[in-house]
Amino acid sequence: MLRVSKTLKGIALTSAALMSLSSFTLVAPAVLPNVVISASAAKAAKQTAGKKLKNGSYKLAEQGYSHGYRIVMSMKVKKGKIVSNKYDYVSPKGKSKTKDKAYEKAMKKVNGIGPKEYIPRLLKSWKKSGSNVQTIDTVTGATDSSWTIKNYAQQLVQAAQAGNHKTIKIDNTAALKDGTYRLAEQNYAHGYRIVFSIQVANGKLTKSNFDYVNAQGKSKTVDTAYEKAMKKANGVGPKEYIPKLNSELLKSYNAKEPTAVVDTVSGATDSSSMFVIYAQQLLDRAQAGNHKTVKVSNIVYAE
Repeated sequence: MLRVSKTLKGIALTSAALMSLSSFTLVAPAVLPNVVISASAAKAAKQTAGKKLKNGSYKLAEQGYSHGYRIVMSMKVKKGKIVSNKYDYVSPKGKSKTKDKAYEKAMKKVNGIGPKEYIPRLLKSWKKSGSNVQTIDTVTGATDSSWTIKNYAQQLVQAAQAGNHKTIKIDNTAALKDGTYRLAEQNYAHGYRIVFSIQVANGKLTKSNFDYVNAQGKSKTVDTAYEKAMKKANGVGPKEYIPKLNSELLKSYNAKEPTAVVDTVSGATDSSSMFVIYAQQLLDRAQAGNHKTVKVSNIVYAE
């Protein structure tokens, strides 16, 4: 997957660089969406739509190493519930980043936290959140890893819904391949579902088309009643936040430090969160050159 927020971009985690900590540069983390629904609340909520998870083990593995490590994740499902989770960064020799004292010291000096702390915290949060990956915590100082685990956990949930036990291979260090990549939710919430596509030309992200559509294919941006009601309650409506998310993705990804994480739109935090997760998944597909539409049996909870 695309590395989000590039927090460690300026940190060369080689033995030589670790001898001189003064060479490290701090990159300010992106402002991230705040998720309104708590993990505990989501766990208790009744599921009203979305395929159930099928029993078995599901795995995901990055294929490339970044700063000497790659992510490996897995989860096990029994009786339709996630009963165990594994998440870590490992070296080519299979060594966990949590055991890398030099990396820990270097990252902690720059970001105030290291893999020894944030990896177990994210794993614990994922276990608590279950299939509602939106509610996985965003750990301060580890925003990159926080959004990556949300994206990958979402892909594992989709695999479990389909009963696809083939390891998900992420071409995380590959360049974007030209073409159009699409994702579509299958279930409606409040009368709408997400449809999302991105376009890549000459290895660059050129278009982002994220939207909510109803059963007739009508965009939420032209629903005047919805706009009025949401704007009254939240101060913003789909006419404003949907175009903003699309434009911000293009700006953020085509910046000097490419990132799929965009600033949250105040009043549309849940939409901002799912936008980032789905954008990352589409970029994963673009890195792999996989043009097959991602069909998400999105889980909908009762209010």
